Amino acid sequence: MNNRALPLIALLLGACAIGFAPIFVRLTETGPAAGGFWRLALALPMLAPFVFRKGEPSPGLPSLPLVFAGVFFAADLAFWHYGIGMTSVANATVLANLTPIVVTIVGFLVFKERVGPIFLAGMALGLLGAWTMAEGRGAVAPGSNPPLGDILSAATALWYAAYFLCVRQARVRFGTMAVMFWSSLVGAIGLAVIMLALGEDILPASLAGWGACLGLAIVHVTGQGAIAWALGRLPTATASVVVLVQPAVAALLGWLIFTEAMTPLQGLGALTALAGVALAQWAAARDQARSDLARNNPLT
Repeated sequence: MNNRALPLIALLLGACAIGFAPIFVRLTETGPAAGGFWRLALALPMLAPFVFRKGEPSPGLPSLPLVFAGVFFAADLAFWHYGIGMTSVANATVLANLTPIVVTIVGFLVFKERVGPIFLAGMALGLLGAWTMAEGRGAVAPGSNPPLGDILSAATALWYAAYFLCVRQARVRFGTMAVMFWSSLVGAIGLAVIMLALGEDILPASLAGWGACLGLAIVHVTGQGAIAWALGRLPTATASVVVLVQPAVAALLGWLIFTEAMTPLQGLGALTALAGVALAQWAAARDQARSDLARNNPLT
């Protein structure tokens, strides 16, 4: 087995695991923010042994980037979970996966990172696909309020982009599990405030509901953990394409479990959006590699 095979398998399994998240959200029997709370709260005991072991670089208390990461992640889960309840699982997952485009735009505006024409083409393709998905849902659309659900799901990409940027800053000093633990702790507190303020149903009504909450926590630890581990061992361009299996898994499960069939135009929009994200990520990774090469070899 070559050096990339194991990380690639881990990345694929992690992305597939995350694809189960929107299905578990629908089955939690709680309010949307409460489902996010249990996802993070039940994940904390699973993360703690990895964080507090000897040699793991971890802060005694969450640093400012980790606090902001937790706040943004709480907003991300709240918006996405409400979106999942209002629109189809496929729409909610694909629109939330516009995050890479948002991250690169912020990198250009805030950190003055270069953006090439291929990235711009990918961004345009991704936005066109997202619009096509929203417009192509057909006369009968799953969900209580598909237009609002689509908006909330797209807004999720903004919150997750902010979370991603804070995590990138925190990872300079701390290990992956420490970042996941402290951001999850802060995020759980934030979601607790949201669910109480909105008067949501907090406790699942049955063992099946608790099982779905536990499933969310397991998905959070194993899925996000596998992806985080693999990202440090694979080229960004490769990883960005493989992670896009997540929306496909979510759409398939939504069809099998909730009979959420996609219209042909909606399916085309989903493929277009994912292709745009993949193209934009590939272009960003290529441009970054060229920039790093020029920086390390100024005379070439």
